[in-house]
Amino acid sequence: MASIRAAFRHHPAETAASDYRLVVPVTGEIEDRRLLDIVDKISQKANTYITLVYVVEVAQSMPIDAELPGEIERGERVLKDAERFATRCVGGRRGAITTELIQARSAGAAIVDEAIEHGSNAIMLGTSVRKKFGQRSTGETVDYVLRNAPCEVIVIRQPLPGWTAAPVEWQ
Repeated sequence: MASIRAAFRHHPAETAASDYRLVVPVTGEIEDRRLLDIVDKISQKANTYITLVYVVEVAQSMPIDAELPGEIERGERVLKDAERFATRCVGGRRGAITTELIQARSAGAAIVDEAIEHGSNAIMLGTSVRKKFGQRSTGETVDYVLRNAPCEVIVIRQPLPGWTAAPVEWQ
């Protein structure tokens, strides 16, 4: 797992010579906004190519190619909004952003597959902590990606509810 600092540490020669490929799963939830803000910061440091991914998870009881018009419509809307924001991140460069709407049994596996397919340098996930079986968890998707991704994984976690940080006083 990479720290956010590592994502910003590009040496000038390295940045000029190579592209940075980033897979960014979006869900349409509050986490997406902060995630895309960080993508904006990273994309200023390198020649970045962003693949925005929305995964429609299909229940085991249904065929993998089942018609899910409500979910597909929501996914298209989420991807369109994320693409509009991400286009500003890459300075409007053509071909720098691709979107993928995927139906899969597991969002985590679909995200890892996309990263492998695109030869990505990193997967960047947004999450928040939720209670599952009485314990705090970031969810199965984040856990799967952290355990199975061949590339760096950057996780941006939302603060816990009620948390307010004290303002920083610079001296």
